[in-house]
Amino acid sequence: MKKVVSIAAVSAALLLTGCSQVSSAATVGSIKISQSTVQSSIDAVMNERSEVDTSQMQLESGENLNRGQVRFHVLSELLNEVAAKLKITVSKAEIDTRRASIIQQVGGDAGLVTALVGAGIAAKDFDLYLQSVIISDKLSQALEASGVPADQVGAAIQKLVVDMATQNKVVINPRYGVWDSATADVLPVDSAGSAVTPSNK
Repeated sequence: MKKVVSIAAVSAALLLTGCSQVSSAATVGSIKISQSTVQSSIDAVMNERSEVDTSQMQLESGENLNRGQVRFHVLSELLNEVAAKLKITVSKAEIDTRRASIIQQVGGDAGLVTALVGAGIAAKDFDLYLQSVIISDKLSQALEASGVPADQVGAAIQKLVVDMATQNKVVINPRYGVWDSATADVLPVDSAGSAVTPSNK
C-alpha cells in the first residue's frame, strides 16, 4: 500500500509565523485544527495497533507520533485549499471507489487495518487520506495535461502547496513542535533553534 505514504511526497517548505492559538494544534489561514482533533487521531492510532501484530513494524511513538498526526492534518488542509482554488472536487463516490480498490489490494478489511497501522493512519482518517490522494492524482493529471513533464509533476505539486501555505499563514502549536521550511517537517521545538523558553521568574 505504497499510496499510504504519498501525502509526504507532496509536502514542501511551509511558512511558520506568529504564535499558535492555545486551543489549536495548528492553523492554516482561518482554519483551526483543534488539539482534540489531533488527539483523537493519536488515540485511534494507538488503539488500532492493539488489533494487529506490530512486531515487524517501525512505528512512530510519543512526540514523533504527535507531530506526525499534526503534519497529516495540516497537509490535508493545504491540499484541500489548493483543490478549492483550482476548482478540483472529490466526490464521495470517488472516495468509496478508491477505498474499495485499496481494500482489494491489501486483501480485505483485515489487511486494511494492518496497512493503516503500519502507515500511522487512523481508520477514522482514512477517507480524509483518500481525499488527499485523489486531489494529488487530479493535480498530477492536470499538470501533465498542461504540458508539465511527468518527472517534474511532483515538484510542481510541491510548489502549489508552498504557495498555498504562504498565502494562508501556517502556524503550529509549540506543544507539537515548529514547522521547518527547509525540510517541510514539524520538528521538535528544541531542535529548531527558534523557540526559546524565557526563564525570568
